[in-house]
Amino acid sequence: MKDPSRSSTSPSIISEDVIINGHSHEDDNPFAEYMWMENEEEFNRQANSLLKQFLFIAQIEEELWEEEFIERCFQEMLEEEEEHEWFIPARDLPQTMDQIQDQFNDLVISDSSSLEDLVVKSNLNPNAKEFVPGVKYLNI
Repeated sequence: MKDPSRSSTSPSIISEDVIINGHSHEDDNPFAEYMWMENEEEFNRQANSLLKQFLFIAQIEEELWEEEFIERCFQEMLEEEEEHEWFIPARDLPQTMDQIQDQFNDLVISDSSSLEDLVVKSNLNPNAKEFVPGVKYLNI
């Protein structure tokens, strides 16, 4: 007679593939999938460390983005200055005392007759009281 457990219709089973209640026969500990909880404090410490590293990297990345943004703004500002004729002190202001004196001399009124014309055509009252800041004048 043939042994029914060795029939050719049943699939061959290798001992490594047999799993009972979610565990293989070689698995001595049925709680193996929960063993990470044994080192939960170490796991949390590593997770916190990784989180701190991630936050530090994110902060550095944000600072780099800000620096790049500021650099682009300065570059755009310089390009805009080149496009338009802006006042640039290093270029437009005189550099020597002689140049400053020349500009000052150009501002001085040269003849006294034009000064008298200014006084004659003036709308100011020569008899007005002297203005003193903070003092109220009453019209009497």
